[in-house]
Amino acid sequence: MAKATKKQALGRGLSALLKDPENDIQSASDKNADKVVGNIVELDLSSIEVNPFQPRSNFNDEALHELASSIRELGVIQPITVRKLDFNKYQLVSGERRFRASKLVGLETIPAYIRIANDQESLEMALVENIQRQDLDPIEIALSYQRLIDEIQLTQEKMSERVGKKRSTITNYLRLLRLDPIIQTGIRDGFVSMGHGRALVNIEEKEDQIALYEKIITENISVRNTEKAVKEYQERKSAAASPTESKKQQKSKSSPEFIARSVSRFTDYLDVKVDIKATEKGKGKITIPFHSQEEFNRIKKLITGE
Repeated sequence: MAKATKKQALGRGLSALLKDPENDIQSASDKNADKVVGNIVELDLSSIEVNPFQPRSNFNDEALHELASSIRELGVIQPITVRKLDFNKYQLVSGERRFRASKLVGLETIPAYIRIANDQESLEMALVENIQRQDLDPIEIALSYQRLIDEIQLTQEKMSERVGKKRSTITNYLRLLRLDPIIQTGIRDGFVSMGHGRALVNIEEKEDQIALYEKIITENISVRNTEKAVKEYQERKSAAASPTESKKQQKSKSSPEFIARSVSRFTDYLDVKVDIKATEKGKGKITIPFHSQEEFNRIKKLITGE
């Protein structure tokens, strides 16, 4: 708790710095810019405008209210990203759902990363340096990796070279961001370990994730027994599948050899479980799932480079 309070105090301190006209930071070369780049800043929601070129215009009301309830209970887990327009004026880069949900809750401020002019290199250096710190929790590390992908457009291969970590290690951290926010908070607060999170992320249904998470805490279940519980869960789900689904699964197993060789490469590169179905003649389709707008944008960048 002391750690979280310290971070909030830092965010408020930087917010006060940005509101001082004598410290109007406009570029990475300005005085005190190094204090802002790579750090979380508490910004007034009223000082932020939405991006008029945001491609997504429709937001599911039910999902938005669910996110609002989560924010009311846990706060904003993943800061939004904004770019500086003028003195104490910002525009959203990413995180519009979090921004809207925070307004629904009635929050006055929101944690944000600020992009300023010509800060690309400085931001990359700050993020890489941040990842090397010893006091970060697994979710903080995962968020730093995700920012390197989203804002610096680094591939996992390049990121592996920059931070000196195996790509599989980076992938394991990024997978934690698919966990329900309640579980992410539990990892940050030390109620469960990264090992527990790595096991739980293999359960797609969030309600089932949380049910097992609560059982882990109340019964003090080890990582090994959590992995066993997840495996048993998956076996039960598989057994409950309809005969039609079982036939589909059997059919997918008989896919051509060139498909079987490629599935794991697609999955590793995109960091999602890609489904490829094909006939013996070579016709088929590729299904790429995503669970949020941020994940969709990440996948799109990997495929199109945009």
